[in-house]
Amino acid sequence: MLIFLDTEFTNLTDRKLISIGMVSEDGQHAFYRELRDFDLDSCSPFVRTSVLPLLGHFHAAAVESAKLPEDVRQWLNTLPRSLVIACDSDWDWELFGKIVGRPLPANIAGRFDLRPLIDTTAFHKAVCRYHDEADQPWHHAWHDAHAHRFGWLAWNDARRRAKLST
Repeated sequence: MLIFLDTEFTNLTDRKLISIGMVSEDGQHAFYRELRDFDLDSCSPFVRTSVLPLLGHFHAAAVESAKLPEDVRQWLNTLPRSLVIACDSDWDWELFGKIVGRPLPANIAGRFDLRPLIDTTAFHKAVCRYHDEADQPWHHAWHDAHAHRFGWLAWNDARRRAKLST
């Protein structure tokens, strides 16, 4: 099962997690947390204007950094035994690894890199359609993870249709 992952972090050079969102490919399982204790002073101007204003809208999502690994591992343990983490950035994968630690949990089978799909028409249009909704903004880990799921589903459907037409 694919798990779509997105994170938001303080800046590009010294990435410290702010929030994490994940959703399963079937849409039945989702996870979202925001850190209460991230370093506000290390946030880039972009993060201050585009990410921080979006925080605080999910009830009970805020946790301390020390509690996050336990929350993520508990959630992962409720899922099937073979998970592949789908993300569009090495940075997301790196931060995920820091959260869950090494070795990775036993049910994590690997990573699916979404980067090659980003420029495909089907993926891109689906992601944009998702974010076109007023309450589904860009640069929010929950919504970006869900948008990646929508993009992947659209890309996968387009691929299947192309195979059927040949």
